Formats: sequence, C-alpha cells, structure tokens
Amino acid sequence: MTPGGTPGAPGVVVVTGVSRYLGAHVAARLAADPRIERVIGVDPPEPGAELTDLLDRVERVRVDAGSIGGLLTDLDVDAVVHLALATAPDPQHGGRAAMKEQNVIGTMQLLAAAQRAPRLRKLVVRSSTAAYGASFRDPAVFTEETEPREVPRGGFGRDILDIEGYVRGFRRRRPDVTATVLRFAPFIGSTADTTLTRYFSQPVVPTVFGRDPRLQFLHFDDALEVLHRSIVEDHPGTYNVAGPGVLALSQAIRRAGRVAVPVLEPGLSGAAALARSLGFGRYGLDQVDLFVHGRVVDTGRLEREYRFTPRSTAAAFDDFIRAHHGGAVVTRGQLAAAERLVLDGIRQVRAAVRERS
Repeated sequence: MTPGGTPGAPGVVVVTGVSRYLGAHVAARLAADPRIERVIGVDPPEPGAELTDLLDRVERVRVDAGSIGGLLTDLDVDAVVHLALATAPDPQHGGRAAMKEQNVIGTMQLLAAAQRAPRLRKLVVRSSTAAYGASFRDPAVFTEETEPREVPRGGFGRDILDIEGYVRGFRRRRPDVTATVLRFAPFIGSTADTTLTRYFSQPVVPTVFGRDPRLQFLHFDDALEVLHRSIVEDHPGTYNVAGPGVLALSQAIRRAGRVAVPVLEPGLSGAAALARSLGFGRYGLDQVDLFVHGRVVDTGRLEREYRFTPRSTAAAFDDFIRAHHGGAVVTRGQLAAAERLVLDGIRQVRAAVRERS
C-alpha cells in the first residue's frame, strides 16, 4: 500500500504556483481527495481574495519553486506538481528576464531539489503545445514524438523546450520517480481567464490578412481532471492534452459574435497595441504565431493511457461563449478604430501589390 493508503495515490503532495488560478484549483481539488493526506501549496505571493477560501484546506508556504529543497525532504514529500510557469512577460515585474528566471531557472532548481528528495516518487510538470512552435513548415498534426520544425520565436515556447530538457535529465537521474509531462493546449471555458479568452472577449478581434489558422482548445475543467489523475494514478511519459477536433479562427470569431479586423502580418503588433489601449491584455510572439499558423496535436496517447477524452474543442469554446454572452458591446469608437485598421490593411495590400508590379 502506498503512503496515501490507495495504490497510486501519494500521501504528501506539493503544488507550486498556488497563488494563481490553475495552481489554486489543482491544490484545492487534491486537498478534497480523501486518498491524499496532505497538500502543501508553494508560491511567494499571497493568493488573491477570490482564491483564499478555495485554499482553506491547503497548507501554504511562501517560497518560490527554486527554494523548496529542504521542504521536500523535511516533509517527506511523495509527489510534486509543478505549475509555477509564467506564460507571458509582465513589464511591471521584470519583463522577459523575470519570466525566464521563473520558468527556466526556477524549474532547474526545483528539479535539483526533487532529485535529492529520497521519498519522492511522482513528478507532474505543466508544459504546453507551444513546445512545437508554429510555422508554415509544420505538419498537419503533431504527435508527442514530433520535433519542432523551427525553434519557437516566443519566449514561452523556448522556455518550454528548456523545461522539458531538464525533465528528461531528471528522468535519467531518478528512474524510480514517475515523471509526467503534460503539453496543454490553450485553456478556455466558462471560468478560465487567459490571454486567449481575453482575445476572444474583445468586441474587435485582430486577425492576420489571408490567414485562417486551425486551433485547438482545452476546457479548464478537463485540464484539472487530467492533472488530478496524473497525481492519483501512474502515467509516466509526455502527453498532448487538448480537446478533440479543431476550430478555424474565423469560425471561433463568428461563434463568439465578434468583429474580425484583418491586418497584414507585420501590422499585427499595431492591432495588439490597439487591444492593449482598450484594456484587453498583452500579446507576445507565441500568440501571434499561433494566430498566423495555428497548431493541432494528436491526443490518442492521452485517451488510451488515461481512459479519458476531454470535451471537444468546439464544446469547450461554446461553454466559454455561453459564460461571456453579452459581456462586451462594440462602441462607436471601437468600430471606428476597427474601420481604420481595415482601411490601413487595404492600403498596405495595395501598396505591396504596386511594389511587386
């Protein structure tokens, strides 16, 4: 019998990144599982008020992921769930340098500590389909064995490649530990608040002229289910985690009832600047490349090994739409700005055609 009293279920679990939405929900769900004796949440900042009640059964320690070496040994930790990843740089908190410090250096330090933890027997690491990059040379569908055709341009995609490299090294040094890497598609759903949901919540949605990429989404609740199963069951290896099926970007925008604003690819940064000025968040090269080229992954390994199929990409997106229906109204000023962007895009196309002729 294992420490948690159930085959496959660990007794003491550490979850990193619990001050954020994903980490808090994963920790709370594990704490509610009677098969698990103790859940310890690790993160330097305090969680927001909206997450505090959720974590009432989770022990919290205010250290970063790279400083928990003694904690893993002193508390006889059986499992670690590493979720403390920054998906986009925050200019107010160190920008890209701080993002890489947290993602890459933090993970390297965490794995070094995990390697020295004698009772550790399970490691679950959040990864992303951004590991595959996004380019015109991509295959129609990525499997877990597919190598990226080009190194991702965005910082998050490059960080993911480094993180997975460190996990491969950890597996060689600690073959006794079940190590699971989950390559998540972008989250969406009724409760998710991400760069992607903010993108589709805009009344005016910038797109790339002449491009209609195929996209996959993952419902946030299905991400929680896969993470939970990864802890209470044994699933060594790397898995693509996404909703079956695809949506073209144009279909998604129509389903959301939004207004698409096509611009030339070099001008997408200008459209992103407009979105920021309207209060709709940040966009990096990872998101730009995704909206230019799209990305589709095969989830057959996940479905076979976990005996679980996430709800489809279309169903996950529809749940997001139902939750946000009527949440944004296109104002006259926003429509005027959209019209200016469309006209600017037409002028750029005409100018490019004249130059070639």
